[in-house]
Amino acid sequence: MRWGRRRDAAGGGQAPLLSVVVPVYDVEAYLPACLDSVLASTYPALEVVVVDDGSPDASAAIAADYERRDPRVRLVRQSNAGLGAARNTGIAHARGALLGFADSDDVVPAHAYTTLARALQRAGADLVTGSIARWYPADAPDGRDRLVEPPWMRRTHQGRPRTIEDEPELLGDVFAWNKLYRRDFWDAAGLSWLEGRRYEDQPTTTEAFLAARRLAVVPDVVYHWRTRTDGTSITQQRGSLTDLVDRWHTKRLAIASVARHGSPAVSRVFHEVVLPGDLGRYFEQIPDLPPTPEAAAWWDLLVTGVRELFGVEGVLASHLAPVHRLTGWLVVQDRRDDADLGQRPAADLPPGTRPRRVPDGAGGLRLEIPGLDPATVEPAALAVRPHEA
Repeated sequence: MRWGRRRDAAGGGQAPLLSVVVPVYDVEAYLPACLDSVLASTYPALEVVVVDDGSPDASAAIAADYERRDPRVRLVRQSNAGLGAARNTGIAHARGALLGFADSDDVVPAHAYTTLARALQRAGADLVTGSIARWYPADAPDGRDRLVEPPWMRRTHQGRPRTIEDEPELLGDVFAWNKLYRRDFWDAAGLSWLEGRRYEDQPTTTEAFLAARRLAVVPDVVYHWRTRTDGTSITQQRGSLTDLVDRWHTKRLAIASVARHGSPAVSRVFHEVVLPGDLGRYFEQIPDLPPTPEAAAWWDLLVTGVRELFGVEGVLASHLAPVHRLTGWLVVQDRRDDADLGQRPAADLPPGTRPRRVPDGAGGLRLEIPGLDPATVEPAALAVRPHEA
């Protein structure tokens, strides 16, 4: 197959066509900003495949208007099938030698695709990834429009890894949209997005990182991930049973991929750093659980999942914050009331009842949670590591 190419605006020869897939569902308030940002890219050879996933609002009409006005935009329509399926539909219609993704409520810096594509080409890599910034728009509760780059993203995107062995923590970079892939690599590796599940990014990006013969990484922020305040984003629904079912499912798939890869070094970092990386955000839901059957089922599923995927040893060996390691240990023991004690926001507790760090009698520190008898807890679950003191 011959790929469309256009001359690089920077004078670097012919630029391979880049296809950016944008799934659309119920995003009429955000879609124009997303498409404007993608179309403002400095990358010279671009097509934007917008997939209307049966959106009930005016999103498809907005996308159709962009298609009429800009020949780089193509609109594909399908019945609602979910985010993973919409991305896969977009891939099927994409014509580029390079493949990228953008979610329709986010925005892409103008330089992003040029920066990523150049790094990909220079390294002869199969995929390239860059850093991201959480975007808190002016409609956020504090009224400030700001960008915040997560420290772990900044740290893991500074080096020049050749394979995942050089920077296993990159497996925590599970996002679909801060990367570019060579289409021939994508197809040869048999990659596709998981359908019918939330958190479809993790299994696919894990497979991609593990399969890549060569990786490229840039330190630049190449994506602005909008923080929505309306409660409709997937990451704002962690207290639901459906959410937790899908989270455990996608973790199992990622675990299986790492096991097949067969690298002890990658496996260790994955299990200690990457796999438990989002557990704390689930533990933080515990104090808000209502007295309902669904909340009880959510707790039971949390217990069985932490036991299965981590166990006591996995929780205690993890790089979670001390209070989250303790909570994980209590979850394994099915001690919901005690887990609640450590997860209550400090601002909601009167002085003298807040968690604190106290000497452990052996030259170190341990957690003290008012209302939690330390004699009923394994000492390692209360320990504060020296670098955490």
